Amino acid sequence: MTTLSQLEPMNVWGHFENICKIPRPSYQEQGVIDYIRNFSNKLGLENEIDPAGNIIVRKPATKGMEQNKGIIIQGHMDMVAQKTNESQHNFETDPIEAYIDGEWVTAKGTTLGSDNGIGVAMALAVLESDNIPHPAIECLFTVNEESGMSGALELQPGYFQGEWLLNIDTEEEGELYVGCAGGQDIVIEFPITTMDVPKDTQTFHLNVSHLKGGHSGVDIHTDRANANKITNDFLIEALALEDFYVASFNGGSLRNAIPRDATTTVCISHDKIEDFKHLANNLMQSFRAGLQEDDSNLQIRLEPCEAVAKVISKASLQQFVEAIEKCPNGVDSWIKDLPDVVETSDNLAKITSHEDHITIEISVRSSVETEKDRLSESIKALFEKYHATATFGNGYPGWKPDMNSNLLKISKDIYHDAFGKIPEVKVIHAGLECGVIGATYPKWEMISFGPTIVDAHSPDERCKIDDVAKVWQYLKAILAKVPQKAQS
Repeated sequence: MTTLSQLEPMNVWGHFENICKIPRPSYQEQGVIDYIRNFSNKLGLENEIDPAGNIIVRKPATKGMEQNKGIIIQGHMDMVAQKTNESQHNFETDPIEAYIDGEWVTAKGTTLGSDNGIGVAMALAVLESDNIPHPAIECLFTVNEESGMSGALELQPGYFQGEWLLNIDTEEEGELYVGCAGGQDIVIEFPITTMDVPKDTQTFHLNVSHLKGGHSGVDIHTDRANANKITNDFLIEALALEDFYVASFNGGSLRNAIPRDATTTVCISHDKIEDFKHLANNLMQSFRAGLQEDDSNLQIRLEPCEAVAKVISKASLQQFVEAIEKCPNGVDSWIKDLPDVVETSDNLAKITSHEDHITIEISVRSSVETEKDRLSESIKALFEKYHATATFGNGYPGWKPDMNSNLLKISKDIYHDAFGKIPEVKVIHAGLECGVIGATYPKWEMISFGPTIVDAHSPDERCKIDDVAKVWQYLKAILAKVPQKAQS
C-alpha cells in the first residue's frame, strides 16, 4: 500500500507525514517546534524562537542570488481539532491517521491538518533542498493561528531582512489571494438562575449531531446549519410543552468552525416523555426538509443520562432562547464590487453552560473594519438588553489588496508560464495572517496560495494530491525568479 511519503513530491509529503504524527492543536505546538528546530540544527541552519513562540529559520541565498530580494515563506504550525461523534481520537496525544483516498489525502475520523501542515511541509522541503535556486530565505512558522492568531499578533519588528512574503495557507489551487477579512471574537456571559429539579421527571441528553460544519470564514456563505441555532429552535418549540426543563446547553467547540454538534441536558415529566420523543422526531424531519443537502444527515436523538440536581429557571431559559433566536448568524453583507465574496459575517460558535451563567462565543469577520465594529457592537447591545456581559477579545486586522504589487504581477506571469493559464486573483473571507503580519511589516509585498483543500476545519477535510505537486512546482519557480533588490 502506498504511504504518504511515497507520493510526489516525496520531500513535501514526507515532512507532512511526520507532522501528522505530532499532536498540534492550538496552544500545543511544542512537538512541531522541536521537530523544526532539530531539523534545522541538523542542516546547520540558523534558527530562533521569538517571544511569541514562533520559530524562524534562515537559509542563505544560493550562489549568484545574493543580491535578490529576500523571501519570507510563512505558515502556521497548529491545526483545528475536530472529530466525528464516533471517533475516540485524543488530539493532545494521538497522531493523525492520514491515508490516501483516490486522488485525495484525508484522515480517519478527524481533521487532517493540511491546513496548514502542507504549507509547513513545503517550507521545510525548501530549507533542505540543494537544487532549488533561491534568494535569502527566512521561514516563519507561527503558533496559534486557529485560535486567535497570537503568533502573528505578537510578532515583533526587526526579525527579518526579506521584502516579499509567500503565505502558503489558502485552499484552492490556481488562485492567488491578495486580501482577507479581519476578525473579532466576542465572549458573552449570560446570567441564569436555577431551581431544584421537579419530582417525577427523567433526565435525557438531547443530541443534535451529524451536521456538516466547516470553516466559519470559507464556508459561511454555504448556509450550512449551525447546531446551536438548531438546538435553540428546538427548545423554543419544546417550551410549549408543560413539565419540560433544561439543565444545560453545550454546543460547538471552536470559534472558527461552524458548530456540527450540540448536547442539551433536559428533564421531562414521566407522562410527557412520549410527547417529547414525538416532537423530536417531527422537528428532525422538518429541519431536514429545510436544510441544504450537506446537512441532510441531521440527527436529533434523546438518550437517557444521569440525573441532575438543578435546572435553569423558566424565566432565565425563556430569556436565553429569545436572545439566541435574535442573535445573527451567517452572512451579514457581500462586497459590492465582488458580489460572490462575503464582506461581513458572524458565527455563533460555542455555547457552554456553567452553574450561574452560560458562556456564548461568537466570531465576527469583515473585510471592512467599520463593518466589523458595527456588527460586533450590535451583538453586544443585543445581549446587554438581557443583562448579559459582552467582552471583545483581541481582534485582528484585515489585509487590504494591493493590485499594483510587483510580487503579484510576477507571480501571475510565473503561473501562466508554468500552467498555461492566468491564476484568479481573489480576496478571501477567512482570516489570514498576512493582514496581521502586514501591520508589523507594512513595507512587505505579500501573496497567499496553496493546494486545493476541501472541508477544512471539519472531519471531512481532504487535500488534493496532484495540486500539492503543482503548488510545489509553482513555489520553486517563484523562488528562482525573484528580482534583484532596488539599488539605494
